[in-house]
Amino acid sequence: MPASIDDLIPSANQIRKEAALKEAEKADEYARLAAAAESEKRALIERLSRPSGKSEEEKVQLAATVIQRAVRNGMTEVQVYRFPNSLCTDKGRTIGQQEPGWENTLTGIPKEIYQLWADYLKPRGYRISYQIIDYPGGMPGDIAITIAWGD
Repeated sequence: MPASIDDLIPSANQIRKEAALKEAEKADEYARLAAAAESEKRALIERLSRPSGKSEEEKVQLAATVIQRAVRNGMTEVQVYRFPNSLCTDKGRTIGQQEPGWENTLTGIPKEIYQLWADYLKPRGYRISYQIIDYPGGMPGDIAITIAWGD
């Protein structure tokens, strides 16, 4: 027995309702994923804003390993860390402007790296730079830390 035309072809109004429900489901999923990503980002920033918990010896050993690997690869500098500008008390403004005292705006792990450089690497002729490396929406974004030893 053949199906009726109403069973085969739903009304345009019914199709619009189904499409709207699908779009609402997609929007809910997007909102859920965005909220989860934002929560993960906040947790990461919170963790990075605290001291690493590594001993001085562990930090020096890690720095030596990174530098030696870069040297073996023929490099004269190496990016050792990348972090969100929110780990600076001024969101990276003084780093972007290259103002004196920019290092005083650092917190957490970026501050630890600066202190490690000042205590152990600077006396051995290494240079350090903190530079904003992206500008999402025209605003300062992530900051890279680079250690250099070449000319």
